[in-house]
Amino acid sequence: MSESAMISSRAGLVHVVERGAGPPVVLLHATLHDHHDFDPIATQLAAHFRVIAVDWPGHGLSDPAQPSVTLLADVLEDVVDALGLSSAAYIGNSVGAFAAGRLAARRPDAVTHLVLVNPGGFVTVPWFVRVASRTVGIPAVARQLMPRMVPAYMRSRTDSDRQIEARAVARAKTPEGARVAASIWRGFAAADYDLSHSQITAPALVVWGRQDPIVRREFLPQELGPVTELDTGHVAFSSDPDGFLAVALPFLGA
Repeated sequence: MSESAMISSRAGLVHVVERGAGPPVVLLHATLHDHHDFDPIATQLAAHFRVIAVDWPGHGLSDPAQPSVTLLADVLEDVVDALGLSSAAYIGNSVGAFAAGRLAARRPDAVTHLVLVNPGGFVTVPWFVRVASRTVGIPAVARQLMPRMVPAYMRSRTDSDRQIEARAVARAKTPEGARVAASIWRGFAAADYDLSHSQITAPALVVWGRQDPIVRREFLPQELGPVTELDTGHVAFSSDPDGFLAVALPFLGA
């Protein structure tokens, strides 16, 4: 049985869904996605943990917003404070991994474990990625490119993948969705989207869907912990939930 709530943040009301009981595990999704990305693993996680899935501002059922990537990380701190999470584990995908990593750097005692799935923001961004990010950071460009980029990075193979892809593509085609995507992508070129010099002491598991054309192996924070490769695209826990849980559950102590 899941329960949903709206939490006040500096970017408006943020929608969260909770299920299960035990040590908290917070789920953080990618740009233009929502908390339903985690549906293929949420029930299994909830058998061991209090699972908290977040819709980022401008996503899912949260208030409309045009958040930067660093604002997402700020909002995570607001959610943590509102829920009274003195310590929790975090599973973050893409920008969700960056937000979780920044929280671990700023509040070491608040993060027990990090599961970073096709993460961004942990290495210094190469110049060509900054140029591409600024280009996609133009709303008109994002509206044209993102509906093509989503299928390319999803590499959909499951029903869940196809549902995720359809939702993200539909959002990308709207003016508001294009503005959200552009706002976040512009942040990928900013200096504060770089955790490479941050001290992160929480145990970390890096999961990489190696078919993802956006997050390449050299972009992974390999010094933080072991890298588990899955034969998937960007949302590995949807494409291969069993493979993901086989490594994530023992790491989290289930």
